[in-house]
Amino acid sequence: QVQLLESGGGSVQAGGSLRLSCVASGFTISSRCMAWFRQAPGKERVGVVGISPNSGSTVYVESVKGRFTISQDKAKNTMYLQMNSLTPEDTAMYYCASIYGPWYSGSCPASRLAYSYWGQGTQVTVSS
Repeated sequence: QVQLLESGGGSVQAGGSLRLSCVASGFTISSRCMAWFRQAPGKERVGVVGISPNSGSTVYVESVKGRFTISQDKAKNTMYLQMNSLTPEDTAMYYCASIYGPWYSGSCPASRLAYSYWGQGTQVTVSS
């Protein structure tokens, strides 16, 4: 049974940092496209950054470039999102997601429609 479990969210002040974790079970993350998405209140869920087994990471949101870093610990079957220099605009529910099946192409897609498995989300709140 495929399961994704996020943790690490919380409330921080602007300029602070958080590290989100996504523990996967039921499949091996090293063969999959995986990504972090976020959804602010009243807005659509959007891709933030993805990681491909073939081409590394791709940032989908310009505003997080240089601040957010995606990584994986294959031994722990866990994906991370290190978020630095947080701003109130980063406030959202953050979700990890995986594409169904092994990925043989390049960069991972940014559209949420391409992802079949989702975690329950972890809330990130940044105050000014």
